[in-house]
Amino acid sequence: METVAEDFAEARPKLFGIAYRMLGSVADAEDVLQDVWVKWQVQDRAQIRDATAFLVTMTTRLAINMTRTARARRETYAGPWLPEPVDTSADPQLGAERGEALETAVLVLLEKLTPTERAAFVLREAFDYPYSRIAEVLHSKEPAARKLFSRAKARIAAERQRSVDEGERRKLLSAFLSAAQAGDFQELESLLAAEAASYSDGGGAVRDALRVPVVGRTRVARFVAGFAARFWTDVRVDWVEANGGPAVLVTLDGAPRALLMVSGTGDGIDRVYWVMNPAKLAHIAARATVDGTT
Repeated sequence: METVAEDFAEARPKLFGIAYRMLGSVADAEDVLQDVWVKWQVQDRAQIRDATAFLVTMTTRLAINMTRTARARRETYAGPWLPEPVDTSADPQLGAERGEALETAVLVLLEKLTPTERAAFVLREAFDYPYSRIAEVLHSKEPAARKLFSRAKARIAAERQRSVDEGERRKLLSAFLSAAQAGDFQELESLLAAEAASYSDGGGAVRDALRVPVVGRTRVARFVAGFAARFWTDVRVDWVEANGGPAVLVTLDGAPRALLMVSGTGDGIDRVYWVMNPAKLAHIAARATVDGTT
C-alpha cells in the first residue's frame, strides 16, 4: 500500500491538471481523483509497467464521462458559465509541461468542444503527449487522435486572437481596475478592444451578476462605470494568481465578492471575467487567506 500511495502522490499534480482542464471545476476534478484513487487501490498491478501512464489514462477517461454530465448541467446554468478559478502560485502550470489550456479564456472555449476533442487538446497542448499515446488513452487510432487535436485547435484559434503575455495582461488589469474603481468611462473605453465582452458568473445566486454577456467597447465601459459607486464601496482589493496569470480578489466584510480577470490582445482588453458565484470563490479565497493575502 505504501508503493500504491507513493505512485498516486507522485502523479497527482498531473492527474489534477488534466481533470481540472477538462472540467473547469476544482470540486469535479477532485471527485475524479477520488474515484481514480479508489480504483487504483484495488487494481491488479502485475501487468502495469508505468503507473503514471495508467493513472493518466484512468483519469482522462473518467473526466470524459464527467464532462458529458457536466455539460448537461451547464445547459440550465443561470447566466454565463465561467470555470472555477484555481490558485497557481505554487504550480504555475498546474502539473503540466506547458501552461496551455489553463487561461480562463481557453477553458471557456474548451466548453464548446466534444469531450474527446477536449481530452486530445489538453493532453497534447498542455502535457505534450505524442499522438500515439493520446490514441491509447482515447481507445482510438493515431490518425483519429491527430484529427481530434487539429479540429480542436482550429476551433479555438478561430474564436481567439493571439493573447498578450502575462506582464502586459497585468498592466491591462491594473489600468482597468483603477478606471473601474473611479467609474471613469472614457478611460475604460480606451482600454477595451472594439469587440470586448464582459462575462459575469453568479450562478443565479448573486444579484450583481448579469444573466447575459455585455458586448462591445462602449457598452462594456458604460456597464462597468455605471456600477462603480455601489460595487467598490468598502471593499478590499488584493492581487492573486489564478489560472497562471494575474487576478484581483474583491472581498467585502471578509467574504469574497468577486474575482476579476481579463484577457487582452494587441487592440486592448477583449474579455473581462467576473467570477461572482460564491461556490466558485471558496477555494481561491481560502488559498489567498492561507498565503496571507487577505
